[in-house]
Amino acid sequence: MRRCEFVSLICGAAAWPLAARAQQPGRVRRIGVLMGFTAGDAEGLERARTIAQELQNRGWRDNYSARIDYRWPGGDTEQIQALARELVSLSPDVLIADGTAAAVALRQVTRTIPIVFLMASDPVGMGIVQSLARPGGNATGVFALELSMGGKWLELLKEIVPDLRRVAVIFNLDTGPLAPLYLHSVETAATLFSIEVTGISVHETSDIERAISSVAQERGSGLIVLTDVFTISHRKQIIALAAQHRLPTIYAIRYFAADGGLLSYGPSVLGMIRQVASYVDRILKGEKPADLPVQGPTKFELVLNLKTAKALGLAVPDKLFSTADEVIE
Repeated sequence: MRRCEFVSLICGAAAWPLAARAQQPGRVRRIGVLMGFTAGDAEGLERARTIAQELQNRGWRDNYSARIDYRWPGGDTEQIQALARELVSLSPDVLIADGTAAAVALRQVTRTIPIVFLMASDPVGMGIVQSLARPGGNATGVFALELSMGGKWLELLKEIVPDLRRVAVIFNLDTGPLAPLYLHSVETAATLFSIEVTGISVHETSDIERAISSVAQERGSGLIVLTDVFTISHRKQIIALAAQHRLPTIYAIRYFAADGGLLSYGPSVLGMIRQVASYVDRILKGEKPADLPVQGPTKFELVLNLKTAKALGLAVPDKLFSTADEVIE
């Protein structure tokens, strides 16, 4: 499906013909999706298309057996809360929450409509579920990352930058409340490599520019970008500034590397969407979220942007090159 056709489809969902509804063999089920992207974001559109396709593969065809309503708050916390309320007011049969902030917002608004979350971090600690094995309430889904990931990011960055001496970790505490725990994971691993670690919380676009330019002033510096709706929404600015200041940077999700970031290591988004679609299907067929254990990602992927590495003057070790799941040239 071409992008323009897909945009027309999801934006015009509210106006699909009454005649088409009358042809349905059974009740059309309503699915609300609170996205972690701003409207028009290329990665967000691709993720929404994949969600729709995976649901269709299970028999829930948009505008036929199901109606999918998307909302796009991006990294604005007030918009996340407002659009969560708006989706719940539509009385959907099930809700999909893209990211931790979306899951928390929907859980605050409803304790009855089933919620299936995608890429939520520490759903137990955030109060989204009671436990991974027994969610207990109206939410379940797929969590994104283990806190121990901080050590892996540092290890990979050190591998491609052998003279790495200091690393800054940037995040937004408003949209990524678990950032201090990930920062602690990086700090713990840093003692093994004798690397100095600094955490920097950014809240505005101007904060991002100040943070990256400050880090880049000292030789042997690198950057770890934690994933939340704010850094996702501002990823192009972050990637461009890292390139401008020649700052080696690692991210948690593939599309950061696809957009020009040096490295990414984290869970496969496609794999997690398939898991989410499976749970939505089971809930629409009568199962309860409380009885569906929270799942972890089934596949992790290392993505290397070779073009960016060359632009930074970095020699990619053979080991890193051979172990990468994808090399972007």
